[in-house]
Amino acid sequence: MKSSNPVLARLGQAAERERAAGYAQPGPYGQPGYPQQYPPQQPYPGGYGQPVAPPAVTPMTLDDVVVKTVLMLAILGASAAAAWVLVPDALVGVAWIGAAVVGLVLGLIISFSRMANPALVVAYSIVEGVFVGMVSKAFDSLYDGIVLQAVAASFGVFFLMAIIYKARIIRATPKFARIMVAIIAGLFGVMLVNLVLALFGVNTHLRDGSPLAIGFSLVCIVVASLSFVLNFAQIEEGVRMGLPQRYAWTAAFGIVVGLVWLYLEILRLLSYFQGDD
Repeated sequence: MKSSNPVLARLGQAAERERAAGYAQPGPYGQPGYPQQYPPQQPYPGGYGQPVAPPAVTPMTLDDVVVKTVLMLAILGASAAAAWVLVPDALVGVAWIGAAVVGLVLGLIISFSRMANPALVVAYSIVEGVFVGMVSKAFDSLYDGIVLQAVAASFGVFFLMAIIYKARIIRATPKFARIMVAIIAGLFGVMLVNLVLALFGVNTHLRDGSPLAIGFSLVCIVVASLSFVLNFAQIEEGVRMGLPQRYAWTAAFGIVVGLVWLYLEILRLLSYFQGDD
């Protein structure tokens, strides 16, 4: 079954390959992901005529995604807390940059990989936890209480978007998905260029608390929030298509990436209104 969502197309192709191999064939009533015996029943050596138990693959469910998402967030939170406590203040910057680079590499590998890899997703959670912990520690040292405010706001926005999606107020149509992918790619391109220019001392005023910076952060927060609509649609369609259970890790990865991005943007926006004291 083809997906109308371009973001989900890669996972759909992986599922089709597995079904073609006989691991997740549609059931007799058209139900996706109904396990099929593969290889076909064959007698044991010796002619006893007993069937070989087939290696059935369990389809992904919504509960699988919820459990994996909670597990990823727990790992990320524990890693962030450990980094906050264990990393000395003098090494916060080094740990921040190192975790950001490693997390970016792992994120790209997971995003472009054609197979779900739970080990990579867990590793990403640990590394991203260090990154989030270092960023949070730096901001909290300047603005007391800002971290808890950003965390509460991030989860508040997430649950609000879940309600909006459930009510079908916003629908993840193919056009919406294409536009969102293009906007997200454009924003990350702008942020990357801004980072490079900042390294050479060029101030674009996108991250300095100016009205332009506030506007840019608001745009990022809105886009990060809308990205959850894509995540929810991918999960819903993945369950319908009968993706193997391990792809729940990939779905959870998408939600966690969106939450981290949203949290960082809210954290930055709140800092603009904290003043210098």
